[in-house]
Amino acid sequence: MADRYVFPAVLTYEEGYEIAVTFPDLPGCATSGEDDAEALAMGKEALGLHLWGMELDGDDIPSPSKIKDIELEDGEVIAMVEVYMPSVRLAQENKSVNRTVTLPAWLNARALEQGVNFSQVLQDALKKGMGITTG
Repeated sequence: MADRYVFPAVLTYEEGYEIAVTFPDLPGCATSGEDDAEALAMGKEALGLHLWGMELDGDDIPSPSKIKDIELEDGEVIAMVEVYMPSVRLAQENKSVNRTVTLPAWLNARALEQGVNFSQVLQDALKKGMGITTG
């Protein structure tokens, strides 16, 4: 299992529709987005989940096609999509890890007094700080 994959995606632009994202080397791996940024973000997520499923099933992951070998139709462009699989795998397993943090004693005492869930507060702050809206 590789840690990083890069596959060509075909983005299809059709008036009145979201931008379709397909992966010629991975039948069934498809998504869409309202604009380029969303389409590429959704493509990255779809690619990661598709490859993760293939890994779980023990399927052989094909080598990516060369850009020059992909035939395009009108309204289509190619973008390379990269996915870092350790992040995908951990997100799907949702495995927790322990981290040690240091707090001022007064802040710790106040938080304990108010029944603060330290793990949840830290998770929420990390997600907010990194712009993560899911999970």
